[in-house]
Amino acid sequence: MPAERLHLVRHGEVHNPARVLYGRLPGYLLSEAGHRMAQAAADHVAGLGRPVLTLRCSPLERTQESAAPFAEAFGLAPALDERLIEPTNVFEGTQMRRALRNPANWRHLRRPAVPSWGEPYVSIVARMRAAMDEAWEQASVPDAPDGDIVFVSHQAPIWITHLAVAGHPLRHDPRTRRCALSSVTTFERDGGIWREIDYAEPAVAGVDLGAV
Repeated sequence: MPAERLHLVRHGEVHNPARVLYGRLPGYLLSEAGHRMAQAAADHVAGLGRPVLTLRCSPLERTQESAAPFAEAFGLAPALDERLIEPTNVFEGTQMRRALRNPANWRHLRRPAVPSWGEPYVSIVARMRAAMDEAWEQASVPDAPDGDIVFVSHQAPIWITHLAVAGHPLRHDPRTRRCALSSVTTFERDGGIWREIDYAEPAVAGVDLGAV
């Protein structure tokens, strides 16, 4: 079976009782429910009946934990890839509702198309596409064993990738993203062109707090 699919998997629920926008901060780990959600995502991909030979994840703790069930299911050691990381955000470490009530922070919202509060959307697209292209090309060299690719990443990089592949504007309201915890967004590449072929939410809905 040829390597025809690349699955972008979001991490599971994070233990975050203070509802902090955690971004790239260390120490934010999966909750008990988050571990179950990560297992459900791995079970979903395994249930597709396709071999997976490439497993990469963001270096943040919650994505490494979410990659662990995939590593066990497919006998892989996940490679850490900085390109899959959460984007930067000036509100990192704050409670968003409180931060947005402060007029001193409103200047960070002046250019939502960039966005002005963090890493530009075009930068996110560039690094995600570079990682996707690299993994696909490595899996497609002559005599390489057949197997699909799994990336464990974060809501914003996955959603921005979806928008770019679909040809939609990158500017959007973060509250409208279709990228649930432990969701699986699947792509394939044909002639150098990526297209999305599936989206699944195999886990029971968790508490989605702290996403950038």
